[in-house]
Amino acid sequence: MCTDVAGSAGDETSHGHTSDHGSETIGRVAGRLPGMGSSGSRFPDSGTFSSMRALITGGAGFIGSHLAEALLARGATVHVVDDLSTGAMRNIAHLQGHSRFSYSIASITEAGPMEELVDMADVVFHLAAAVGVQLIVESPVATIETNVRGTEVVLELAARKRRKVLITSTSEVYGKSTKLPFSEADDLTIGPTHLGRWSYACSKALDEFLGLAYWQEKKLPVVVARLFNTVGPRQTGRYGMVVPRFVGQALSGEPITVYGDGSQQRCFGYVHDVVGELINLMNSQEAVGEVYNIGGTEEISMLGLAEFIKERTGSRSDIVFVPYDEAYAPGFEDVSRRVPDLRKLNALTGYVPSLGISGIVDQVIEFARTQSG
Repeated sequence: MCTDVAGSAGDETSHGHTSDHGSETIGRVAGRLPGMGSSGSRFPDSGTFSSMRALITGGAGFIGSHLAEALLARGATVHVVDDLSTGAMRNIAHLQGHSRFSYSIASITEAGPMEELVDMADVVFHLAAAVGVQLIVESPVATIETNVRGTEVVLELAARKRRKVLITSTSEVYGKSTKLPFSEADDLTIGPTHLGRWSYACSKALDEFLGLAYWQEKKLPVVVARLFNTVGPRQTGRYGMVVPRFVGQALSGEPITVYGDGSQQRCFGYVHDVVGELINLMNSQEAVGEVYNIGGTEEISMLGLAEFIKERTGSRSDIVFVPYDEAYAPGFEDVSRRVPDLRKLNALTGYVPSLGISGIVDQVIEFARTQSG
């Protein structure tokens, strides 16, 4: 296959929108965040997050859990909020004994509980979003409501409390553009409204417009990061994420299912590189009011990826092709190539990807084997 619509947040963050647990859980689990009082906003300015108080929405998701780890390693106090609709407690279970870590199971659309969490933080990493091609095609209403309403709540509360916000967006906003590589200042070419698969791109583009409007009108410090197919340990293939799906199929001996004709090409970003750049962007005053691509530079076709994973795992699985209409919905549209222009990010932070597709795939295979062993 290849479309990794979720962050394509591939970018598997987590929802943080509707929760069966609701605000009751947020009070029971969160209380006062460890080390967090109610002082005014303190933005990072020293290249370190020591003593910084960070709130991560969608923090029990794939990227969010890695971000929490990275911030804790830099000395920050971290609180994550997630409704576990696509995130999982197992992603953050190893962090629960940490003295500077806490979490809430709740919806980011619940303004009351979220107000307390934003108040107790210095910075907000807003990762919560609808994820995965299947979810987006099947539930366009939930996709739009989660992305737009959740971002509205976060920005409104952050503006009230004067908290710096980083919004994770997606390469999907470039839509069907054929101008490569995709640059942050390029026009966006999104498909027709009768195809629900474009609801994710549209809702995330609206998130960007809203975040930048808060900066322009209300001077709320906002940074936007467009993620290109983030991959690494803990990512699940449940929602269409292609690398862990191919790896899981190869290791189990099931057919490796390539959607379409397999000619579509993508670049993949290593999750540790991505979260490092999210922190760098939050740590930069120059990044405020700007949009940055984050991802890898090495292109690979989906058929090439399937063949590489089959070889790397020593699998005897057959590679089979599944039409998009069968995999998702009639009329499903994919994009032939998605390549990020990383010059803007490199000029700001010196970013160079540390792993290519070979190293990334090896990380995912190793993780998958440890989970099944």
